Amino acid sequence: MARGSLNKLVSRALSVAGKWQQQQLRRLNIHEYQGAELMSKHGVNVPRGVAVSSVEEVRKAIKDVFPNENELVVKSQILAGGRGLGTFKSGLKGGVHIVKKDQVEDIAGKMLGQILVTKQTGPQGKIVNKVYLCEKLSLVNEMYFAITLDRKTAGPLVIACRKGGTSIEDLAEKFPDMIVKVSIDVFKGITDEDAAKVVDGLAPKGADRNKSIEQVKNLYKLFCDTDCTMLEINPIAETADNQLVAADAKLNFDDNAAYRQKEIFALRDTSQEDPREVAAAKADLNYIGLDGEIGCMVNGAGLAMATMDIIKLHGGTPANFLDVGGNASEGQVVEAFKILTADDKVKAILVNIFGGIMKCDVIASGIVNAAKQVSLKVPVVVRLEGTNVDQGKRILKESGMTLITAEDLDDAAQKAVKAAYN
Repeated sequence: MARGSLNKLVSRALSVAGKWQQQQLRRLNIHEYQGAELMSKHGVNVPRGVAVSSVEEVRKAIKDVFPNENELVVKSQILAGGRGLGTFKSGLKGGVHIVKKDQVEDIAGKMLGQILVTKQTGPQGKIVNKVYLCEKLSLVNEMYFAITLDRKTAGPLVIACRKGGTSIEDLAEKFPDMIVKVSIDVFKGITDEDAAKVVDGLAPKGADRNKSIEQVKNLYKLFCDTDCTMLEINPIAETADNQLVAADAKLNFDDNAAYRQKEIFALRDTSQEDPREVAAAKADLNYIGLDGEIGCMVNGAGLAMATMDIIKLHGGTPANFLDVGGNASEGQVVEAFKILTADDKVKAILVNIFGGIMKCDVIASGIVNAAKQVSLKVPVVVRLEGTNVDQGKRILKESGMTLITAEDLDDAAQKAVKAAYN
């Protein structure tokens, strides 16, 4: 529920350039149970819950944490939205279940270690390594709450809606008057007046107003203290005993703050990420996996984008964005080749290097050494130009490798497409 994006809501406040930058930024995403723990530490009301990774831990949690509960909520933990309506590849329907206590062990066991497919995971799905067991709350009113960053005001923007638990994008489109936005002065911080406006937007039916204001202020403090880029709670709900509770939450954090948020960034779950991107990050390579069939290794982001465009122009589809940068070592080039060749969809590889700071002989040596370490089963098209280009071409020629050479980028793209699809 809370794992939908805020794109449609925030887009009205963004320029076209701003939208592009927003999509390109990389942000840490954490699991629901991790977000709940963070919120609890900051004084935010959350359901009592515990994350477990085995059936044995399920039994222990039921005994130690929920001895008096009749029903529990069992939530699969993946970094994607749409869990409730997802389907496991094993056939189990739904990644979130409310069950009797004596059924918890069975349903959790059917989730753990299985692949859950949702609208946001793609057909490959994501593995469930943990499930989150929560107390079942009696919710009498569901609302929506979020804090994000607004380019227009150059500061945090709090978004509230008196309806929650459903798609906020649809509500914003059909009932825009329901959406209340409160801009916060980043220098003053959130005031009682600001928090009161947010509470008015939530329009709780029975929750104490002053306590609700404090909850909003605590959420804002969490947002700032942890360098959040987005905090979304859908639903933030009222319980039968008039408590305001964050029933579900999504938190993202600014990668640029990793150096001062070490505890939070230690929560990163690489099992939920593209393994190619994880390997590239370890090698300090700029890599984004795509769905095409022509692997690309380029130096410079602009040249990499141009290479992808020209591949498309000639009827091909790029398998990745890969910028080795201007100071890549021979070892990084070897790692780049390993990542490209590990992708089963790749039918050809295009190496496009315009050597300025990056020397062509370093790239050539990397290609040769990579060929010795990995089995090159696909054609490789190489276009080298710039610093030490003659040395680079000589290294490739003397290696005895079967390579397809190209004179310029257009020629290289055409040859790569032909090699991939013929």
